[in-house]
Amino acid sequence: MRSHLSFSLRKKSVIMRTDQTEAIVLATRDYGEADKIVILFTREHGKIGSIARNAKKSRKRFGGSLEVFARLRLQIVLKEGLSRLEGSDLITVYPHIRENLAKIGYAGYACELVDRLLPEAQPNTRMYRLLASYLEYLDSNPALADDRRFFEVNLLNILGYRIPLENCRQCGAALDAAAEMRCQPLNGGIYCVLCGRSGQKISRQTVTLLNRAMETGSFGKIRFPGESLREAGDIIDPAIASHLNRPLLSLNFLRETLPAEGN
Repeated sequence: MRSHLSFSLRKKSVIMRTDQTEAIVLATRDYGEADKIVILFTREHGKIGSIARNAKKSRKRFGGSLEVFARLRLQIVLKEGLSRLEGSDLITVYPHIRENLAKIGYAGYACELVDRLLPEAQPNTRMYRLLASYLEYLDSNPALADDRRFFEVNLLNILGYRIPLENCRQCGAALDAAAEMRCQPLNGGIYCVLCGRSGQKISRQTVTLLNRAMETGSFGKIRFPGESLREAGDIIDPAIASHLNRPLLSLNFLRETLPAEGN
C-alpha cells in the first residue's frame, strides 16, 4: 500500500522536502555500525519510520535525544519507505519517568501499544494528545495501573475499537438494568446473565467507570476501587489482544516489575 505522506512526481523521480515537526519516539534500533532506525509518532504526519544516519556518533545533530518516549522537534526529509532524520532538538526526555522503574514500564508500554496499533502515515492528533498527556502525567505523578487502564480504553476508542459496554455482545440486550454481567476473556465483550453463564463477573461500577473514562479528558480523574481495577483489566486486555498478532514485549516487563500487573 502506498504511503499517505505528501510527495510529488516529476519525470518519475520523487521530489522530497525537509519538514519540521514535533514527535514522540516510539521505538529505536541500531542499524549497522553508526545508524539508527527510529519509529516516530509525529503530530502532523502520524507514525513514520525514519533512519538517522551516523546517529550513534553525531552528538551535534542528535545530542543523544533519540530515546524511547522522548519528545522532540525534528528536521526530517519525508519520503516513501524510511524518511531521513536530519536533526532533532529535545523538548523533554521526561526525566522523572526515567528515574522510576514502574514509570519506565508504563511509558514503554504505552509507546509500544501505539506503535503496534497505529497505522503508518495517518495523522491522528487525538492519539498524539493522549500519548503526550499520559507521558506528561506520568512524569509528575505516581505510576498507577488506573491511569494505564484510562489510557488503554481511550486509545481503543480513538482508533475505532471502542469496547461495547452498553449491550450484551451475544443477544444485544441493554445492560443498563442488568442485575449481573460477565465477561469472557477468550471472546471479549460483556454478556448479560442469560448469555454469560461462565466467565468473570463484572460490576455495574466497573462499566460506569470505563464509560466515564471515555468522557473525561484528564488523567487522574478516574480511579478503579477494589475489584473494579481487576475487572477493568478483564474487559480491556482481551480487547487489545484481539488487535495484535503477537504479544507485547513491554507487557512482560510490566508483569515482572510490578506484581499487581501479573494478575
